[in-house]
Amino acid sequence: MLIAEGLVKRYGPRRALDGFDLTVPAGEIVGLIGHNGAGKTTFVEIVAGLVRPDAGRVTIAALDALSAGRAARRFLGMAPQESALYGAATVRENVRLFAGLAGLRGRHRDAEIARVLDELHLTAVTDRPVAALSGGQRRRVQAATAMVGSPPLLLLDEPTAGADPETRSALLSAVRARAEAGAAVVYTTHYLPELVDLDATLALARDGRIIARGTRAELTRHLPGELRVTFADPAEPELRLPTTDPGADLAALLASGRTPTSVDVHRPGLDDLYRSLETAATATGTEVRDAA
Repeated sequence: MLIAEGLVKRYGPRRALDGFDLTVPAGEIVGLIGHNGAGKTTFVEIVAGLVRPDAGRVTIAALDALSAGRAARRFLGMAPQESALYGAATVRENVRLFAGLAGLRGRHRDAEIARVLDELHLTAVTDRPVAALSGGQRRRVQAATAMVGSPPLLLLDEPTAGADPETRSALLSAVRARAEAGAAVVYTTHYLPELVDLDATLALARDGRIIARGTRAELTRHLPGELRVTFADPAEPELRLPTTDPGADLAALLASGRTPTSVDVHRPGLDDLYRSLETAATATGTEVRDAA
């Protein structure tokens, strides 16, 4: 559904993107992660047609997005990091505008608006001005403008930043449903547990390029976990041992004659993966550029 190849974007001497490659097939949620300045938002803006790259290609639904323009953009919905809503307009009016831009008309448009507002728990505030809503409600309205019409590609840039638990739950549920229906989803976030909830594959950006891509299991397979063992001995009440084979290491510990009072195995997760990749990239001598 989405193929980005060799994207480069310069802002003066800085490179926001420096050979950025990412493919997102239909039905997959890709968690795009990386520190501020890694190029995530610049990438989303280029795919959405808001920024033009200096080099590279973007293909959406087999269309060259950089030359096809509006024809390609009709396949996508975008929820930007910053609000792009009309505060004086009601929730319904905002979503109706984006439904019209998606090509929806008449009864089909009205039915789709009602469906997406219900899906994102916005029915009770349908006729309120957006400016009168809470921050979490506005986040859900922004997501509704992206999802109305069920576009086959969703670009969601930090959709739950600062959101309350109700907003986060509603958004994650809606994103899962869209992917299950076949949409390709690019989901940028700093909240790594959300990507576990979404069962997302991962793409880690650094210095304007993707440095790791795969499933969570694939990317954490070779990372060490930690064996956490406590003892009754006050001189050494706890032992934390890095391990790739918890069973063998525990057996060796028991064979030494020490008797634990509790044993816990911490398996590597997204935070461990993130730290390991950042450490490896730093060890090469590269620096994070101050990019958009």
